[in-house]
Amino acid sequence: MKKYVCTVCGFIYDEAIEGTKFEDLPEDWSCPICGASKDQFVEQKD
Repeated sequence: MKKYVCTVCGFIYDEAIEGTKFEDLPEDWSCPICGASKDQFVEQKD
């Protein structure tokens, strides 16, 4: 499972915790902390 980081506020979307792949989230999904759109997230590299 992958993790994605909001480049605006640093929120980490963890697919394992959330139970949904990031790519499967609706296009209008936004960061629960700051409201940034999906395109503001980058994949976290280990």
